[in-house]
Amino acid sequence: MIEEKHHILVVDDDTRLRSLLGRFLREQEFVVSTAKDADEADMFLNQYRFDLIVLDVMMPGINGFEFLKKLREESNVPVLMLTAMGETDSRIFGLEQGADDYLPKPFEPKELVLRIKSILKRLPKIETSQSVLNFGSCVYNILKKELTSVSGEIIHMTNVEQQLLSVLGQKAGQIFTREKLAEILGAGNNPRSIDVQITRLRKKIEKDSKNPRYLQTIRGKGYMLLPE
Repeated sequence: MIEEKHHILVVDDDTRLRSLLGRFLREQEFVVSTAKDADEADMFLNQYRFDLIVLDVMMPGINGFEFLKKLREESNVPVLMLTAMGETDSRIFGLEQGADDYLPKPFEPKELVLRIKSILKRLPKIETSQSVLNFGSCVYNILKKELTSVSGEIIHMTNVEQQLLSVLGQKAGQIFTREKLAEILGAGNNPRSIDVQITRLRKKIEKDSKNPRYLQTIRGKGYMLLPE
């Protein structure tokens, strides 16, 4: 079986550094996309699923901190921040905004790769032999983290929705409390936000989201996924 390569998004306004990082990471067997600013990064995030983002702090327009804050409202994709600001306060602020790691410039490319691999090792592993979940009008591939209609059209999902459906799908039929799902998906997802994500996910996999057949609420206990 061929191992799926991790997809990295590099966001940096420095054309030369962006190009060098892209080339170096590809040599390390990563799939790489590069963006020059927050707007271009948003465009990529709306089209592809990424396993990690390498994000520069000092960018024109929306800076890295602002971009990360917005990103964390809907996604837990790991973020490694790059910056020329090495002060402790700046590093702490980045981590408080939801960064997974922080690497001040200048840095050795090998150190960047080691930090990326360390973050990726902490990602949850797929624990199920069933990689495809059927929901009547659509199908979800856990390995590809891809939701498609029966006609094969890709249905856009946020990273949080992908993670949520994968976690529930790995243990289909098992009840997860809101608190447990928040713990698995990350500290940024409190129990109340899990309810919001469940509602959004139902609109994509259920024929009638107000009377769900597949993603069920177990009163007083939590949520359970029952694919066909």
